[in-house]
Amino acid sequence: MPRTSEPGRSVSSRLLEVLFAFRPGHTRLTLAGLARQTGMPQATVRRLALELVRAGALDLGSDGSLTVGTRLWQLGTLAPRTQPLRTVAMPFLEDLYTALRQHVQLAVLEGREAVVVERLSRPGAVGLTSQVGGRLPLHSSGVGKVLLAHADGALFDGLVERGLDRFTPRTVTDPAHLRRELGDCRRTGTATVREEMTAGADSVATRIMDADGHVVAALSVVVASGSVALRTVIPSVVASGLGMSRRLGWIPSVGVRHGVAPGEAHPSATGHLPAALPPVADLPPPAGVDRSAF
Repeated sequence: MPRTSEPGRSVSSRLLEVLFAFRPGHTRLTLAGLARQTGMPQATVRRLALELVRAGALDLGSDGSLTVGTRLWQLGTLAPRTQPLRTVAMPFLEDLYTALRQHVQLAVLEGREAVVVERLSRPGAVGLTSQVGGRLPLHSSGVGKVLLAHADGALFDGLVERGLDRFTPRTVTDPAHLRRELGDCRRTGTATVREEMTAGADSVATRIMDADGHVVAALSVVVASGSVALRTVIPSVVASGLGMSRRLGWIPSVGVRHGVAPGEAHPSATGHLPAALPPVADLPPPAGVDRSAF
């Protein structure tokens, strides 16, 4: 493979680094901005950027700024992990948005963060820090807590070791407190967050399962603090999550599978696979949910 003059760096790796510099909050960059983001010389960035423009991966504006090109965007929509999920989820997101007239978002786990793959928003609703393609911390967002609760305990341990950032005075940063919240989430399938991520914003989130019972995504509604009693929102959010799960092939008898909880023995130590939670029919329902409706 051709190499650039810098030892150990291939041309393709540098091209990817230029592309990955574009993210929420940095959707339009100048050559100087790209150089700062990547740490590469501006002459190198210019050569790589022009190559990407010729390929249609980047668009060059009349002012010299660069944005993600349509061809690259089209390629991104084909990502197998999110494309079927978004297709299945959209009718439920639209119905939930129509019923509640509040922010609705769908997120998946990627590394140590939650990535928002779809969002519907009402003009004038409470301000949000997230947008499609944006990332949210796992310990302080509704979708993040749902995903963290059903992930392997090693992820929780890693987050605690790195430190739990405080975004507002109400952000939970005590590991023991967070562990208890995650245990509640595993039992009920829901997470409620009050002004932990953004002052003035509350969230209710629930899990979405695939045919094998694995939690593959999280759905949340975000409302202005005090504008809505969160317990009244839970049934609608849970119903939408269950509907999405069924469309993905899940049935209640499968139950919900999860990673090893913090403090539990890892399966490699016991010789057993991670246990599934009991079927949904055996779990205590979230407050206000009539299970006969499902």
